[in-house]
Amino acid sequence: MPNPNPPSSAPKPFLVATMHSSSTSSTATAAVAAATAVSNATSSTTTTVVSLPTRMVLSAFAGMGAAIFCHPLDVIRVQMQTSKFHGTVDAATSIYKTAGLTNGLYAGISAAFLRQWLYGSCRMGIYSYLLDEQQSKNIQLGKDKNDIPFSTKLGMGCISGGIGSLVGTPSEVALVRMSADSKMPPAERRNYTGVVNCLSRIAKEEGVSMWWRGATPTVVRATLLSSCQMGVTSQTKTELIRSGYFGPDGQWAGGIPLLFCATLFSSFCANVVANPFDVVKSRLQNMAVGPGQAPMYSGMMDCFVKSIKAEGITVLWAGFVPAFVKLAPYSVISLTLLDKLTKFVTGKDAL
Repeated sequence: MPNPNPPSSAPKPFLVATMHSSSTSSTATAAVAAATAVSNATSSTTTTVVSLPTRMVLSAFAGMGAAIFCHPLDVIRVQMQTSKFHGTVDAATSIYKTAGLTNGLYAGISAAFLRQWLYGSCRMGIYSYLLDEQQSKNIQLGKDKNDIPFSTKLGMGCISGGIGSLVGTPSEVALVRMSADSKMPPAERRNYTGVVNCLSRIAKEEGVSMWWRGATPTVVRATLLSSCQMGVTSQTKTELIRSGYFGPDGQWAGGIPLLFCATLFSSFCANVVANPFDVVKSRLQNMAVGPGQAPMYSGMMDCFVKSIKAEGITVLWAGFVPAFVKLAPYSVISLTLLDKLTKFVTGKDAL
């Protein structure tokens, strides 16, 4: 006779609860362990500061990439600041008709490349290193890595720009000389064959000290320009990321629109502040001094005063349009290349 109350094969409720609780607890424990491991791994990666030499080499290559596209605008800027043209288009066409592409619009490209290894590597490399160091400290303290005062970023830009310009002034002198040579009368042209020839002839004919002619306005200009360009770019980038308009962590479309907007705005600010010193720097560095002749300008302030008296206050912003048109794409290309190269090589951001 069958048992009216056969034993049930289903587990008792308390067993089900116990099994479910145990399973959930194990899963939660595993999840916490995994999250902790990921957090620790991420923390160790993000708090490791990329070395300064690595930052500088990446910066030099990024600057060279930008120089290839933007050098003609630099030539136009220099010639507009040292001669008179009826606008940017007139300057570009006149240079091309007079000297062509290689010896005209691309005159001094070797000096531009040298400038990136001396000046660009310091300006962008030192800044990104200092920024990385401060961000790593913030992470170690449990703070937002971008919680860095704007004034601190401006100070970082001043330091990197000042050091870079002092180191790179010889290449700047060569760049100005070679860029402006084609507009001089044929009998007065220096006809440099390259950056090495230019610097060696300057040292031989005028003295090694002439490599640092115009160093004062060059350093002041670079300090102001780097402070605005690098500091404003970093700050604008942070604010735009916080706005949420550029996707999670600003990575909409690979972060290109974010960097474009940040660098375009910083380029305009930097150009307004630095252009007066750029005019003075170009005039001092292109100034010819013959044997027994007194120089046209005795220094930075003398050049400021004489230029304003002769041509008015607006002369301090001569070449503003080509300078901005050159600086904006240069900033966009160089800083974007720097950010992407740094991310590819080190896994970290540059700005």
